[in-house]
Amino acid sequence: MNYRPFIILDFGSQFTQLIARRLRELGYYSEIHSYKYSTEEIKKKNPYGIILSGGPNSVYEANSPQRDVSELRNISPLMGVCYGMQLLTHQLGGRVAKADHREYGLNYVTWTSVISGVPQKQKVWMSHGDVVEAPPKGFEIIAMSDGSHPAAMRGDGVLAVQFHPEVAHTDHGNDLLNYFAKDLCHAKADWDAPHIRDHLFEEIRKQVGATDHVLVGLSGGVDSTVVATLLTKALGAERVHCVFVDNGLLRKNEYESVLASYKTIGLNVQGVDASKEFLSALKGKSDPEEKRKTIGRVFIEVFEKSYDHKLPIKWLAQGTLYPDVIESVSSVGGSVTIKSHHNVGGLPEKMKLGLVEPVRELFKDEVRALGAQLGLPREMLWRHPFPGPGLAIRVLGEVTEEKLKILKDCDDVFISELRRRGLYEKIWQAFCVLLPVKTVGVQGDSRTYDHVLSLRAVTSSDGMTADWYPFEFEFLREVSNLITNKVKGVNRVVYDITSKPPGTIEWE
Repeated sequence: MNYRPFIILDFGSQFTQLIARRLRELGYYSEIHSYKYSTEEIKKKNPYGIILSGGPNSVYEANSPQRDVSELRNISPLMGVCYGMQLLTHQLGGRVAKADHREYGLNYVTWTSVISGVPQKQKVWMSHGDVVEAPPKGFEIIAMSDGSHPAAMRGDGVLAVQFHPEVAHTDHGNDLLNYFAKDLCHAKADWDAPHIRDHLFEEIRKQVGATDHVLVGLSGGVDSTVVATLLTKALGAERVHCVFVDNGLLRKNEYESVLASYKTIGLNVQGVDASKEFLSALKGKSDPEEKRKTIGRVFIEVFEKSYDHKLPIKWLAQGTLYPDVIESVSSVGGSVTIKSHHNVGGLPEKMKLGLVEPVRELFKDEVRALGAQLGLPREMLWRHPFPGPGLAIRVLGEVTEEKLKILKDCDDVFISELRRRGLYEKIWQAFCVLLPVKTVGVQGDSRTYDHVLSLRAVTSSDGMTADWYPFEFEFLREVSNLITNKVKGVNRVVYDITSKPPGTIEWE
């Protein structure tokens, strides 16, 4: 991106991604980089401001992530969040020590200085065991917690807070971030869907050139649909060759209906039935990572055979999103990769195609807004997210045709009821999971020994965090009855009430 950004340096916080998300909501382009990101590279970006994220370490520990904040201070205004506040204090001559009591969860802070849009008494979310005992020379404490710890400080071109303004639990958190961006950094809020669209058109034409063709693998989901439409409008349908693969892992009747809709919106699309190849490759595999990697490999193989090699196709486009990149590539050494994504990490050399990922730096709702700018219908843009590996990671354990049929039928009942009752668009993502467990049941006066099915429905703004949806009990009762009566092979239905974190949205 050639927008003037905010640079967010990641020191290992689980909330770092939310800082970028909130800034973009406010209209400011932002990028996340490792805390080791070089000073020279930061200077080249000419950022409006630099934000130091939170993190799990103590600044006085020998192996804690450190960098010279004085160098950063010479580039642009700084904001420290939690660990970032402690690092600023530690590096600039103040004193940080272990607190006499840890502040975790909801708290209140009292501001002694006026911050535009922020009340004097503010409800915040904290997570720290260390505190600032003495601020650096030239800094003043401008807020205190109910536990009598410094909650915010300010110095020349620097604002730091001990709480997390980026999380939803902090009231007026966006107002505080906007204060930093607008009042301290004098940033221009020009990051919106029309600007993103025009910018991406320019970037695509620059990368692909005037004559090269692009191959697009369509999944039926929002991301690949928006990418294909974006490329088609930027380059023309004759240069963008879309392939929609029936991998046998799509929802019930999805292949036929989605293929028809792709043609309606003007994509140059070819349908390929490769369900046998995928199911054959997945035979005997039960580990989720192995299933994901197998599906990714077969996708590449199918793509290789699906287009006319005489055409000047030099690029493969993918619908990789920013959360995919963040979850797959750790910013801080030693942190754990949650899961691999089949569309992150590049291509095998034998394909000899360059990679085009135009929405790689966008969050899901930014992609939806972009799709609306491109004229895509609402029913396409507001489809629930669907994983690249499809139903393979919703059949826990080995994938078989029998299990897939059971899962597709159950999913069809669940989603149809959500739509019928007007609940579908109130939910970020809803689906069924077929568990590798069988239980005894009684159906039609006979004993059964059949599968357990879990329903999953969550609300979220970007998929980085999520809460389970609080269905009325009567809805759950009726859906459970419909599934166990209509779908042979399931005799027990449960509902997953786990948030993210600690769980992920998908089970595998």
